[in-house]
Amino acid sequence: MKKKKEIRELTKAEEEIMQKLWVLEKAFVKEIIEDLPEPKPAYNTVSTIIRILETKGFVAHESFGKSHRYYPLIDKEEYKNFATGKLISSYFDNSAKKMFSFFLEKEKLDIKEVDKILKMIDKARKK
Repeated sequence: MKKKKEIRELTKAEEEIMQKLWVLEKAFVKEIIEDLPEPKPAYNTVSTIIRILETKGFVAHESFGKSHRYYPLIDKEEYKNFATGKLISSYFDNSAKKMFSFFLEKEKLDIKEVDKILKMIDKARKK
């Protein structure tokens, strides 16, 4: 039986780098920096974050002489599931209903989005 990977929460900086790596799929540090918004972080900063991500098991690399090309070991969907679960458990008592109510009350959802969600719920009921 395959052991499930333990996913840990990312810092804001780590998540920003992962977001770029998920899009790029494989990249050298220089390519990741090119894809980041201004002001660009220092090369050493991004390199350090990548090495931390590698230690955490999010990223691996292939070597090209002294250069390394990095690629994600955990896909975006896996992390999204983890982060969403953490959000719901930490702030909404494990209740999707409470989370949905929060977004409705704070007017974060417009009526078109609510309608789409209701259609999704109806479709799920029919399954």
